[in-house]
Amino acid sequence: MEKTIDRPKLARDIMVTKLVTVHPRTHVFDGIAALLRHRITGAPVIGERHRYLGMLSEKSCLTVLTVTARAADERGLAASRRSRAQDFMAKRLVTLRAGMPALDAIALLLKNRISGAPVVDPAGRFLGVFSEKFSMDVLLGLAYDQLPAAPVDAFMNTDFGRVIDGSEPLLEIAQRFLDTPYRRLPVVRDGTLLGQVSRRDVLNASHHLTAAIDGRRSILRERSSELGLEDLAAPEEEVDPADFELDSTDASAFMDRKARTISEDTDLLTIARIFKSTPYRRLPVLRGRRLAGQISRRDVLDATHGLLVKAPQPGQALLYLSAVVDSGERPSLS
Repeated sequence: MEKTIDRPKLARDIMVTKLVTVHPRTHVFDGIAALLRHRITGAPVIGERHRYLGMLSEKSCLTVLTVTARAADERGLAASRRSRAQDFMAKRLVTLRAGMPALDAIALLLKNRISGAPVVDPAGRFLGVFSEKFSMDVLLGLAYDQLPAAPVDAFMNTDFGRVIDGSEPLLEIAQRFLDTPYRRLPVVRDGTLLGQVSRRDVLNASHHLTAAIDGRRSILRERSSELGLEDLAAPEEEVDPADFELDSTDASAFMDRKARTISEDTDLLTIARIFKSTPYRRLPVLRGRRLAGQISRRDVLDATHGLLVKAPQPGQALLYLSAVVDSGERPSLS
């Protein structure tokens, strides 16, 4: 006898409760270091009694590093203007082939723990990007309309405004990430994909600038060596944070106070719809004003991909997913 599913999954069923968090008084550069060390794109800022205050995200960290990098350059304390995309781009990439089933593409994202991948033709020419966000279109199409499994190129982002050629300076790349919702920029030359620069790559490449803020010369030497920037030298003098236009170095001064949150009772497809219609990659789950856990796009994909692929009958999983909301509430997938 087939096992039946008596209710849809809720946030409490799939949320992660073991999280990296940041105290509001944590030095913002220590917060950036924590994101890089744990390879995460954001951390909740938690106050007394585990009260949720906001989110320290990659984008807020880029704001900090952009301000300090420009000031450091003006004082001759850093070489970020000499560092270009081609110097720190990722060259070993997971790529997707046009025509492959979208569910297989999602499986590759999950297997490699990446949030997106370039789509290329057999000759390695860049066609677009398929990401976790566009995976939500796949999920919602299957759940609401029981659409057939379409190829990945039917869902990829073909916006070539995100493409760079590798010669762009570090600060220009950082500013582009601040001005756009992009999380990765493909490096393409003559149509061929050469590499990719992500927000995390920029944070890694510019994190040595924090040494110019509080005199952490050992960090500067360590990061410079790792990045092959031997021409960098520790500043001769102690540097006051005020010199870098930072009114505060507390993480709370840079956190996103308006980040979207959900409750433990929010259902899975409502969460998927939020991820589709907003730029957020993670949603803090609150119990009152306290942080109970967090759900990322990857958590949703992990939960739903298993249902869609492993169900004895695909219709069973589709019926389960589409039962979360009334069919008359189906969102536009255009």
